Amino acid sequence: MPAYTVTVSTGSQWFAGTDDYIYITLVGTERCSERTLLDKPLYNDFERGAVDSYDVRVGENLGDIVLVKIEKKKYWVHDDWYCRYITVKTPSGDYVEFPCFRWLVDDKEVVLRDGRAHLPQDDKTSLVKQHRQKELDMRRKTYRWKEWQPGFPMSIDANRHKDLPRDIQFDSEKGVDFVLNYSKAIENLFVNQFMHMFQSSWSDFADFEKIFVRIKNTISEYVMQHWKEDFMFGYQFLNGCNPVMIQKCTKLPDKFPVTNEMVSVSLERELTLEEEIEAGNIYIVDYEVIDGISANCTDPCTLQYLAAPICLLYKNIQNKILPIAIQLGQTSGDHNPIFLPTDGQYDWLLAKIWVRSADFQYHQTITHLLKTHLITEVFAIAMFRQLPAVHPVYKLLMPHIRFTIAINTKAREQLICECGIFDKANATGGGGHVQLIQKAMKCLTFRSLCFPDMIKARGVDKKEELPTYFYRDDGYRVWEATKSFVSDVVHIYYTSDETVQEDEEIQAFIKDVCSFGMQDFDYCEFPKSVKSREELIEYLTVVVFTASAQHAAVNFGQLYLGMYPDEHFIEKPVKAAMEKFRKQLAEISSSIKRRNDGKKLPYYNMSPDRIPNSVAV
Repeated sequence: MPAYTVTVSTGSQWFAGTDDYIYITLVGTERCSERTLLDKPLYNDFERGAVDSYDVRVGENLGDIVLVKIEKKKYWVHDDWYCRYITVKTPSGDYVEFPCFRWLVDDKEVVLRDGRAHLPQDDKTSLVKQHRQKELDMRRKTYRWKEWQPGFPMSIDANRHKDLPRDIQFDSEKGVDFVLNYSKAIENLFVNQFMHMFQSSWSDFADFEKIFVRIKNTISEYVMQHWKEDFMFGYQFLNGCNPVMIQKCTKLPDKFPVTNEMVSVSLERELTLEEEIEAGNIYIVDYEVIDGISANCTDPCTLQYLAAPICLLYKNIQNKILPIAIQLGQTSGDHNPIFLPTDGQYDWLLAKIWVRSADFQYHQTITHLLKTHLITEVFAIAMFRQLPAVHPVYKLLMPHIRFTIAINTKAREQLICECGIFDKANATGGGGHVQLIQKAMKCLTFRSLCFPDMIKARGVDKKEELPTYFYRDDGYRVWEATKSFVSDVVHIYYTSDETVQEDEEIQAFIKDVCSFGMQDFDYCEFPKSVKSREELIEYLTVVVFTASAQHAAVNFGQLYLGMYPDEHFIEKPVKAAMEKFRKQLAEISSSIKRRNDGKKLPYYNMSPDRIPNSVAV
């Protein structure tokens, strides 16, 4: 009697094992096996981290094994089980791998395809076509779009983290990490002790030092010593947490009437302001999007304010970026003076602080929340709805959307909701943050997510003009390495541009992002289809880069770029492409480390060994 050896791998995360009954059915091209209970006498099956093997005996050969059906039935009480993969050894000695990487909850069954990736047009038999369509039908019922706020990107239809499908919830360890890291941050910043400082006026600049008292590292101590100085203020526009605002000034806007007489004392090349602009030495930062946003008024005892400043920056002969003029509002006039370095010490310092305050609001709400978290969630939901697990793009993207929907749901539940942390700690709380995202959405385009385009659009793409813009330099290298990896994978499965056009699932994914995720806003300019391999490569590079490198400012406790412990791909050419990608990333990390050696302000945010795979914090 022929026997098939079935090897089952249980996840190693907390509570992954189960005491429930596990049944298996092997589906071949010729026939199916009997439904078989996987159980060994006097043995505790399916323990956390276990790899167990079982014999499945059949009357006749099943042919090629194309599907494996796993069923979980209650033993005493329902006991969730996380299955990593199943391997089937045929009577002839061949091995067939069936990646799973999902939870079986309640009395659930899962039907798995073998681990080879297939485009929809590659499937020829009705059996695999039906399996593919059934999986997508189920996913579309499970992963539904919902508008959390008007004018926002669409999000998952779940009010609470516990309402999410089990497969995309935080696992127990990640949930504990989330709580511990949050608690540690609160402890480090003495937020409980100093919360009143955030909700009332500060009386002394020395109050800032109290925030740093528990953060002990070389960079923070250096920043604490120099935060009042102009060079530090300018440096943060290049390599701080929000290095996406600075742009070359080719003409002073009428609303910001800075004259040569005002700033001539700050210019070092014996050129007029107009000549410095023509020479490419003047840069500008404009927070116009904050103009008109309502300040936080949730606490009537605490007045809070918002500014929408414009800041003029100068590249001096040492290539340092220095502020030379600040206007705190968008309309010029006597009520809105232009502050200069020649003003009183504290007038100038306070003007810079207002710019930093505006930068914080922009960074947290637009750069971070909107352009990484919410946008990546759109890609993730569309992926689950339109791409089955056997699709190569699903396998490519899955590591990069891990826990994104979970963390965003937590944010809507605890952080940006009414009476959430934003309302307690941010000047845009109480609804201003919602207005800000609604306003920012009107100028968010697909091209603004393409790193090279975003850099070039701001006129800061030339290294010789801004030699210390490490965010740009490191970002270029990571973008190119990511694009090279994506290109390798795409070319393995798509043999021509026509193959891309004929892939109904990838076209549905692209359309779902635009028509539902971005609500088909005319101004977003997201593509509704892709017509070539090059277009698909760029699109997928945007997804991976946005979820990893662009979000790398927040970086702890995660899997890093290029690390794929869940092996969704089993084909050797893809594994070779992954290894090539890892080597490229390692070379970039090494060169960044060499560049940073000896620097008082090293820049590591784009170092691949510190870039998380996904938006998960």
